[in-house]
Amino acid sequence: MTASEERDHDGGPPPDGDGPPSDATGLAPREQALLALERRSWPGPGAKERAVRERLGLSPTRYYQLLNALLDDPRALAHDPVTVNRLRRVREEKQRRR
Repeated sequence: MTASEERDHDGGPPPDGDGPPSDATGLAPREQALLALERRSWPGPGAKERAVRERLGLSPTRYYQLLNALLDDPRALAHDPVTVNRLRRVREEKQRRR
């Protein structure tokens, strides 16, 4: 698969692991890839989990652990405020329901 095929629909970087920061906010490529997956809409059950395994090489459980930690990182908010704020609202609503 070529690098351009690995990019998701928004032109984000291919997920090549935790490398040095590659943008002005200081997020590593893997962190950027986590947020890029969350920006997408998914056609049906299982599609997102499949993409997490194929693109990032992570189990869905580990993906959500990393994503949850990333939501508390100010660099993530600077990188993608719309996605981070949406996910924070979803997380807070789930916590309120518990």
